[in-house]
Amino acid sequence: MTGTSRLLLTPDQISQKVRRISYEIYERNFDQQSLVLAGVLDRGYLLAQRIAEQLSLISHFSSEKNNFSLVEVSIEKFTNQQSQVAFNVSESDFADQSIILVDDVLNTGRTLAYCIPPFLQQPIKKLEIAVLVNRSHIQFPVLASYTGLELATTLQEHIEVVFGGDKEGVYLR
Repeated sequence: MTGTSRLLLTPDQISQKVRRISYEIYERNFDQQSLVLAGVLDRGYLLAQRIAEQLSLISHFSSEKNNFSLVEVSIEKFTNQQSQVAFNVSESDFADQSIILVDDVLNTGRTLAYCIPPFLQQPIKKLEIAVLVNRSHIQFPVLASYTGLELATTLQEHIEVVFGGDKEGVYLR
């Protein structure tokens, strides 16, 4: 982190937000037979891992029971053109699934809007979005179903999410 940064969420506060998001996901999906958490690499995937850990503690979803999966979503985030979306599983694995697409920050909605079409190529049950921070600068028709922190920022400001290490936190630059 360079320049002036303001800490918005401490590691403990991040854990609280993840726990609350996990409970909300379970409350809205307790009747599902299976669930897919699809995390946008890299910080969205790290957030999805943390949500997965919580879900395995509080719900009937677990990888051991084969009713829960954690998927990597790879996309070039910082481009003005739609880029190819790749997964670490076959797209046919999404058929008849309830999917939670996870990213660390929802800014304009571009990244998540580009991630959605491959999921819709399969007959999925539903698709929801979870983010740790929602900046509400929506330019694409994407809304988060689950949000840890809703934050009004200027377009010049930047949100940085750091997972792990002694600098873990959510920062405003």
